[in-house]
Amino acid sequence: MIAGLPEVVAKPGLPPEVTIWEVGARDGLQNEPGTIATDTKIELINRLAAAGLPVVEATSFVRPDWVPQLADAAEVMAGITRSSLTRYPVLVPNTHGLERALQAGASDVAVFASATQTFARKNLNCDLGQQMERFEPTVAAARAAGARVRGYVSMCFGDPWEGQVAVGDVISVCEELTAVGCEELSLGDTIGVATPGQVQRLLADLSGSVPLEAVGVHFHNTYGQALSNTYASLEAGVRTIDASAGGLGGCPYAKSATGNLATEDLVWMLTGLGVRTGVDLEQLVATSVWLAGILDRPSPSAVVRALS
Repeated sequence: MIAGLPEVVAKPGLPPEVTIWEVGARDGLQNEPGTIATDTKIELINRLAAAGLPVVEATSFVRPDWVPQLADAAEVMAGITRSSLTRYPVLVPNTHGLERALQAGASDVAVFASATQTFARKNLNCDLGQQMERFEPTVAAARAAGARVRGYVSMCFGDPWEGQVAVGDVISVCEELTAVGCEELSLGDTIGVATPGQVQRLLADLSGSVPLEAVGVHFHNTYGQALSNTYASLEAGVRTIDASAGGLGGCPYAKSATGNLATEDLVWMLTGLGVRTGVDLEQLVATSVWLAGILDRPSPSAVVRALS
């Protein structure tokens, strides 16, 4: 129970509980201008798991020259204290990254696709039509090793170079990721331009191809719409929401992207709706306050500011 919020029962049409997919340690820290100490990353991940988050995306096994902030991925995975109640997925760009991740003990991995041509070239260094050729052997090898595989789809609602993204383009990428073996998907509003109406339309059309129980959503809060878009997603049938402790994050390859939906803001809203998360908000806020002190700037999360 959170002080200041009455206990309520989720209304019809909303799920009784959701899974929060915490991305702060990966998507949040990869956008930092400076390098964060490995011990700090390890403590952050341990704190997030202790706060009851069921999924804590730990790091990324990409080339260090591409994302130097996460060059210590193997050291981070070796240093965390793994809870049996928490999953620790990692991002892998290709089979080499997957091999490193599996050697580090990862049992959950994610690949990162684009719904637009320009972002595929800038982020993946390949054409839109070539990305599945890269992902297919990676996903197959991961599944053969017994790992779960998530497929991220970026630029699902708007692209800074191409503008609004066609729903059909997003659905095509989702279908391709599912076909190559991704068990779950995450729809990314990478630059934070989505509105609830756009979210409803995409999810309604996508539900004919992919069960929404296997779909998560990943909203950035550039225009202040992340919580509204989350609510629209819950009404549509989505049960997994990506969020970042303290609202950390952005996208190093799309400079107009601001921070992710703050996990604390999400937990506050869901609790007020009677939707269970299993997250201890006090512990989570304390973690974000601690990290804000290390980063030497206040958290953009409204709930963190209010409760601290």
